[in-house]
Amino acid sequence: MGGTEHLKTERVGATLVLTLNRPGARNALSLPMLVGLYDGWLEADADETVRSVILTGAGASFCAGMDLKALAGKGMAGGGDEDPYRDRLKADPDLHWKAMLRHHRPRKPLIAAVEGHCVAGGTEMLQGTDIRVAGQSATFGLFEVRRGLFPIGGSTVRLQRQIPRTHALEMLLTGRSYSAEEARSVGLIGHVVPDGEALVKALEIAEQINACGPLAVEAVKASVYETAEMTEEEGLASELERGWPIFSTADAKEGARAFAEKRPPVYRRE
Repeated sequence: MGGTEHLKTERVGATLVLTLNRPGARNALSLPMLVGLYDGWLEADADETVRSVILTGAGASFCAGMDLKALAGKGMAGGGDEDPYRDRLKADPDLHWKAMLRHHRPRKPLIAAVEGHCVAGGTEMLQGTDIRVAGQSATFGLFEVRRGLFPIGGSTVRLQRQIPRTHALEMLLTGRSYSAEEARSVGLIGHVVPDGEALVKALEIAEQINACGPLAVEAVKASVYETAEMTEEEGLASELERGWPIFSTADAKEGARAFAEKRPPVYRRE
């Protein structure tokens, strides 16, 4: 199992749980964390026994965005000249954008389990997840304009495609904080649960996904994103091209057979 000093990885059945692990810094993004995140996305995609992924944070926060103090001082890694994390970034200058889901979309369904602060870069990374659960005291917001910065993690493009434009512009231009209930009301998150229960709910959703045919699940996710900006005619053609082959898989036959035999299906990704 991978991970770095600022990111924990854990398997819970067929779910890979990635935990941002800088609770003393409200899980602000560091270079070791970003390297761990990107490695986690790659691990999930490469391991066919992983059927879903959960992203969460240790302690009382999800993610407070970029570590501005470190960025203004020694840099995000805070290490010396011989720093493996800096070496990784030097070898792949796009790594931080991939880690934050700006330039990478995991193949497996990705669920966010949010407690506490999910602001700035945290809210930007959230937009790269598929399903979102939050504790009732969680807070969201894109604070960049309040600091004279630009939310360059993708929010000026993605947010207006995920929630109504008037709400997207208000969030982007005011830099104000949003409660979990308000975030749900505008469509940024899907579930609000009692504090401390976000991961429990996310694991419940993951188990429901894991019980489904993995080839079908991954094809459905891919189709949703591929067709998002297409015309209806283009989208329907693309859907048919991606979806029709699923019907000839062994898993599809197993699903029908299990239904007829009144038993849980055993999918083998075939």
